[in-house]
Amino acid sequence: MADQFPEFDVLIAGGGNAALCAALNAADSGCSVIVVESAPEWCRGGNSRHTRNLRHMSAAYPEDEFFADLHRVTGGRTHEHLARMTIRASANCLPWMLSHGVRFQKSLAGTLHLDRTNAFFLGGGKALMNSYYQAAARRKIRVLYDAEVVDLEIETGRFRSARVRMDGRDLEIRAKALVAAAGGFESNLEWLEEIWGPPARNFLIRGTPYNKGRVLKLLLERGAVPEGDPAQCHAVAIDARAPKFDGGIVSRLDSVPLGIVVNRHGERFYDEGEDLWPKRYAIWGRLLAEQPEQIGFSIIDSKALGCFMPSVFPAVRGDSIGELAAKLELPVDAVCSTVDRFNAAVAPGEFNHGVLDGCRTHGLPPEKTHWARRIDQPPFLGYPLRPGITFTYLGVKTGPGAAVAMQGGDVPSNIFAAGEIMAGNILGKGYLAGFGMTIGTVFGRIAGREAARAARQ
Repeated sequence: MADQFPEFDVLIAGGGNAALCAALNAADSGCSVIVVESAPEWCRGGNSRHTRNLRHMSAAYPEDEFFADLHRVTGGRTHEHLARMTIRASANCLPWMLSHGVRFQKSLAGTLHLDRTNAFFLGGGKALMNSYYQAAARRKIRVLYDAEVVDLEIETGRFRSARVRMDGRDLEIRAKALVAAAGGFESNLEWLEEIWGPPARNFLIRGTPYNKGRVLKLLLERGAVPEGDPAQCHAVAIDARAPKFDGGIVSRLDSVPLGIVVNRHGERFYDEGEDLWPKRYAIWGRLLAEQPEQIGFSIIDSKALGCFMPSVFPAVRGDSIGELAAKLELPVDAVCSTVDRFNAAVAPGEFNHGVLDGCRTHGLPPEKTHWARRIDQPPFLGYPLRPGITFTYLGVKTGPGAAVAMQGGDVPSNIFAAGEIMAGNILGKGYLAGFGMTIGTVFGRIAGREAARAARQ
């Protein structure tokens, strides 16, 4: 039998940005709140501790442009009403964050050209999460660390209690409302392999190893309506030398649009210059996942240095393309031929990697449509690339009030969701830099407010 806690008004499952936004709003509504975080205290915050910025609407970045960017990267696979609601609500996120201790800084050079559209956290995501946890402590919000939700009691679509495993024993925590903000299932390698097959064994997980999808699976088993494609995820090109888990943002490679990318056979396979990097960087994880051995190689020359944020790992260098190919353990003749054909196809143009500059190739499948420059100035540099999974898009269906839709749900729900666990309602595929934090902040605040309202009823 599980040990019992006193009943709380609101239980928050998760410990990242969305969870803490929900906890703070619920507490500010006068509710007693408990946060259940599966990670230890030193590793708290989920994927949010690896973030740097939040995309937000402003006079410089109006709603229609914001939505057009989102529509383009998702290929129209988004619920427009929820998307526009999120975009509009993002306009007042910054004042709310400032009131809870978050501070901002100007963007650094080379950060995907986001200074007009995104706000950058001073000290990054870890500082943001520390600010929220300090604000939670001031509000007497109870936080349990190393505490995993292992079961949910849900009767006729309504939450009653959670069974939480902590220190080798089970606790029963009853609450009048539940906010599920425990992330996706990207760290559950077995679940990934069920969807992707053996290629998933070569994926690297950029964020926390604690996002196993336990809360998501429990909700789905208890009747929550699913939303989102299990095979869709935020997957980017990261340095293949990064660790299996928790490599974070420093492992991402931003060199892709400034040169070419080849696979294990030394062949190009996609247009490296399709669109501005903030709108297209998140397609490259999936592209790499479809290549032999799920690996690729970014090749640039010295002209590209200083134009991108390099990986934490040093580039592989060669005084010739052949030497670089050999060091990368690629077929030398194939790589040399690929580079020669690329150089011969580059048309004259005025290079400007901050805009769609029209510097392109002609007669080269696949064409490079922007930022095409000859790769001819040594030293030549290469980075090995692997798919880096950030978060998954399968989640639970929610409406504007963040309530989780339950099968046959005629009774008003007291179950709410925020963050990655419901992002698939808005992100059908693709990604827009900083938008995950936007979804988490907007829906976290809504979920906290509505959970408090449900608890009072």
